[in-house]
Amino acid sequence: MTTYSRFQQGMIRVLGSVLLVMGSALVGVGCEREGPVEKAGKQVDQAVEGAKDKLNPEGPVEKAGKKVDQAVDDAKGK
Repeated sequence: MTTYSRFQQGMIRVLGSVLLVMGSALVGVGCEREGPVEKAGKQVDQAVEGAKDKLNPEGPVEKAGKKVDQAVDDAKGK
């Protein structure tokens, strides 16, 4: 078993903390914008949903749920 000095233990904690903060920052920055491919994918998804709805109409509860989902997405800025 390896024993570390207090200095080494402190450095390990500092490096671990720095890596954690930097990783969190990268994840946060990467999720802010959506590119043209993602926008096109959402349009395709909406088109598929529209076609599916014509083949199998949904009830009033499903329609209300989709409106709530859409309002939440709009409020988040998606």
